[in-house]
Amino acid sequence: MRADLVLTNGKIFTMNPSQPHAEAIAIKDGKIVQVGTNDDVDRWIGKDAKLINLKGKTVVPGFIDTHIHVADFARVLAWLDLSNVMSIQELQDILKARVQRTPRGKWIIGRGWDQNRFAERRLPTRHDLDAFSAANPVILYHECGQICVVNSKALELADLTKQTVGTGGDIDKNAKTGGLTGILRDDATSLVWKFVPIMTEDELLEAVSLACEKIVEAGVTSVCWIVLSLMELSVIEKLRVRNRLPLRVYIVVPAELLDRVPASTLSKSANKALRIGGVVIFADGYLAARTAALFQSYNDCPDSSGKLLYTQKEMNRLAVKVHHANLQLVIHAVGDKAVDVALNAIEGTLKEVRGKELRNRIEQAAVLNEELVQRMKNCRVIVSVQPCVVDSEFRVWSATERLGPERVRWLYPIKTLISEGVKVSGGSDCPMEPLNPLLGIKAAVTREFFPEECVTVEEALRLYTIDAAYTIFEENVTGSIEKGKLADLAVLSRDPWMVEPKEIGDIEVEMTIVGGRVVHT
Repeated sequence: MRADLVLTNGKIFTMNPSQPHAEAIAIKDGKIVQVGTNDDVDRWIGKDAKLINLKGKTVVPGFIDTHIHVADFARVLAWLDLSNVMSIQELQDILKARVQRTPRGKWIIGRGWDQNRFAERRLPTRHDLDAFSAANPVILYHECGQICVVNSKALELADLTKQTVGTGGDIDKNAKTGGLTGILRDDATSLVWKFVPIMTEDELLEAVSLACEKIVEAGVTSVCWIVLSLMELSVIEKLRVRNRLPLRVYIVVPAELLDRVPASTLSKSANKALRIGGVVIFADGYLAARTAALFQSYNDCPDSSGKLLYTQKEMNRLAVKVHHANLQLVIHAVGDKAVDVALNAIEGTLKEVRGKELRNRIEQAAVLNEELVQRMKNCRVIVSVQPCVVDSEFRVWSATERLGPERVRWLYPIKTLISEGVKVSGGSDCPMEPLNPLLGIKAAVTREFFPEECVTVEEALRLYTIDAAYTIFEENVTGSIEKGKLADLAVLSRDPWMVEPKEIGDIEVEMTIVGGRVVHT
């Protein structure tokens, strides 16, 4: 028997402790049939085998993103990328070019600008946009996502005037004239956003197809797709039928959709390449909006301590319901009070549902303490984190001011969790944070705030490989490079162990292989 694909002369990190390193891999029918030296795989090379000489390049298991919003990422891909814009003049040039190829009346959306990078050192205004976009409504988001600038056409469609009073956010006005500047902040951004038409299913299908291509280009071979609508499920199924899914998909649906998911869709969950695996319950909100539920009030807002979205009784009932549906329980819990409620529900299910292997997950689990960490350990809870979010909480959302010096020490204590034996997996939270898993690995390794919570390169890589595979019940088929496992691989331009930690995010993915098939090179 001969291989279909053989990789030789590589620097292979297998994530398999019994054989941590290798230089060659042989693949047959989508699975790894040999891992070892060049000589070990030589017998697998036949005239029909595709042979790839890696020339010393690094190979790791394909990355697994355990928390990504693929449909939202797809929508954002159609937006203007303003993350590298260095002036308002440059922003205007980009907008002008997009207007020229956009039908009259169609919305133009962008994201990523920051006035601190602008040569003009000021916020853009509607007047900066109007000269090039009179016939198209425009909404351009700041990189933090909580501020946007809109043009006059967008203000007109949203019926916003200088008499409009913002609810939960600010509508900036000219200090002299009282006229709207076009800058909207916080909840006021929704006053315009609600008038932006949603994509049709066909539009979303094409956008998601492109998003999947971008995902595999990042070396990601499996995703936990956080679904927020039935339309997304329909799109995923159509892509599967048309053979346009280049990666493995583990679907997580919100609890409120569970009863509306067609039985025929749930029956396909045995398919390893595409299955509905989990149900997410949102226990609270986010620190940035002060909606994460805390035991004590916010340090910078003594009148608020966030809010639980479910009572303990409601959470317990939903948790048991998820387990009876034979799906994984996934609880979004950011604040310590929300984590406590989540753990109460999980502890209850351990008693209610016996004889099953429960891999209950808590997403984020941001604000912790020693007691909560020990309870997680005792319940064998999996914590799903997004390392780039940690950096944003400190740099963008002022976590220290939000929580105060004592609580902020326990914000995303990744190293502590790992040291205590809690299983931790990594994700991107894309498009809110960058897709690139190597940026996540860099963030986990080079953490600046409370550096005692930095992890090693190997620990960070485990977050996105073997421990991520365990999170979605696939550690026996993916997550490491071993004989008999699926051939999901990422070929890197450099060795993450040999570069400066701050340079890990600059490593490029040169090839992605899913099930023995090269999907990106």
